[in-house]
Amino acid sequence: MKLDSSISAIVTGGASGLGGATVKALRAAGVKVAIFDMNEKTGNAFAAETGAVYCNVNVTNDASVDAGFAAARAANGQERILVNCAGTGNAFKTAGRNKETGEIKSFPIDQFDRIIQINLVGTFRCIAKSAAGMLTLDVLPDGDRGAIINTASVAAEDGQIGQAAYSASKGGVVGMTLPIARDLSTESIRVNTILPGLFNTPLLAGAPENVKAALAATVLNPKRLGMPAEYAMLAMQMIENGYFNGESVRLDGGIRMQPR
Repeated sequence: MKLDSSISAIVTGGASGLGGATVKALRAAGVKVAIFDMNEKTGNAFAAETGAVYCNVNVTNDASVDAGFAAARAANGQERILVNCAGTGNAFKTAGRNKETGEIKSFPIDQFDRIIQINLVGTFRCIAKSAAGMLTLDVLPDGDRGAIINTASVAAEDGQIGQAAYSASKGGVVGMTLPIARDLSTESIRVNTILPGLFNTPLLAGAPENVKAALAATVLNPKRLGMPAEYAMLAMQMIENGYFNGESVRLDGGIRMQPR
């Protein structure tokens, strides 16, 4: 797909981190971008900085997502690109006992469901609604009608202690990538997924330097955290390279996560 000002994109979770870097990369290529994010203050400021459009969207809510797509399309036209970066995580053991009191607890089901709803169902909700919109567009001369990029995690394959919900949600994103690519293949819409490793996003930016150094030391090569711009580089390749389809690709410096 040739990127220029005739192309529109939507980036969920686009106000910071991996999504923010992708917004910057798309804007640098001239693409019109709408940001879906729940952080209104950060979203408005980042949209003003990058020349994007901000839409306050909760990916777990149908009406909110519909309103976001309507606002984005009113401002920029029907998107040909969707990049799903909205997501979160938590940490609870499936079952365990308090070391001090001996009390036994199990994973709170509402907290398991919350992560699934955001990371997996929210991603699929945006995919389905964006793809339906893309079907109204003509196929470009290069053979593309649209391109969808999802964000999973190396936890989809290397889930650590306490990550049952997070790993399940990200494993689901990986698992649905090829079926969705097959669903949309006859409509010239490509679908790919990135599995990031340890990245220097706002989630880790506030961690003590010794903690970040310890995490960086676990990366095979280079011995550092990934930079959001490196995620954006791979997302851009998946968008621009018309033969990139149905793939789930790790971007992790060769790391294989240990149990904890």
